[in-house]
Amino acid sequence: MKETPNFTGWRVTVLHRSDATTERLTRQLKLLGFHVTVQWIPLDADELPDVILVDADQGWNDLLPWSGAGAPRPVVALLGSEAPGRIAWAMENGSCTIISKPITASAIYPALVMAVSIHKEREAVRNRLLHLEERIRLRPLVHAAVQKIMAARQIDEEHAYSILRNCAMQKRLPMEQVAASIVGGADPLPEAG
Repeated sequence: MKETPNFTGWRVTVLHRSDATTERLTRQLKLLGFHVTVQWIPLDADELPDVILVDADQGWNDLLPWSGAGAPRPVVALLGSEAPGRIAWAMENGSCTIISKPITASAIYPALVMAVSIHKEREAVRNRLLHLEERIRLRPLVHAAVQKIMAARQIDEEHAYSILRNCAMQKRLPMEQVAASIVGGADPLPEAG
């Protein structure tokens, strides 16, 4: 992330019992432009805010509506304990950063910027992995199309693969999509080029 976000109009939910910590936190979040909700009940999966701050000292597994580190929103852990189990809980639930308790106003903005940035990076990596997994899943189609071109044109595997790759580049489509069309019979076999 090259620039720091402007949080004006963003929604944040603070999952923490109401106390002096939440009062200080709410005041600072409002100064940053957030619409703040403080609650100590599980978060509703259908109405997720833009950012989530969660008390990692007392949080429990059903407090957040997802399991694992793949949080759908940036998560900031509020942590006053050095207990390894509490730190692990925060990480396992997708926390991107930590704000130490007692909270100081100067710690909030940098933690939020880091959380948003790290969350965007995690999403980009997840999307890239999904894309690569899809391509790997479709590799048998590419192999089948190469085999079909080899048999029809009486050429070796390297030349057949080159023909398929060139056809995909000319059509400006992923090779897997062109291969699926060839194997399925929707497209004629590409000419040697």
